[in-house]
Amino acid sequence: MSNNEALKTTGAPSLEELRAVGQLASEEEMEGRGCLCIECIEEIPCNPCQTSCPQGAITVGFPITNLPVIDRTKCTVCGLCIPACPGLAITIKSVKDDRARVRFPWEYLPYPSVGDTVRMVDRLGRELCDGKIVSIINPERNNKTAVITAEFPRKFVQDAISIARRNIDV
Repeated sequence: MSNNEALKTTGAPSLEELRAVGQLASEEEMEGRGCLCIECIEEIPCNPCQTSCPQGAITVGFPITNLPVIDRTKCTVCGLCIPACPGLAITIKSVKDDRARVRFPWEYLPYPSVGDTVRMVDRLGRELCDGKIVSIINPERNNKTAVITAEFPRKFVQDAISIARRNIDV
């Protein structure tokens, strides 16, 4: 699929589409402290990622329909852009040895708890592997978008972007 075909037919970009627009970080870039990943491949009028970045590491510019560009030399992986993105398209991924971590936005209740074993999911919500919640932050400035960090096996780092929702009894 090309020209955003996967995005338009499934609702999520494929790895090939992310590579084509230069938004798929390599595992080498994720080594250590981590790497900002913006999975925004459609040219729409949006720039909260740019305006939320205190380091000026994300640029949309003019016109406002440009895709965001990350200057990894300026990015401190602070994560302020994660809850700012209305499309929930920003994560921070890191790898070390045989483990990976992803920091991602979460807007569902109930929240998981630190230490919970969860199911990691891909862009289409398909379950990939077990993961463990290592942190949850939800300051008032996030406007009810929590930022969760989960750890899981490294071999799933390119595919895992979130966790499966829990079933709740109503």
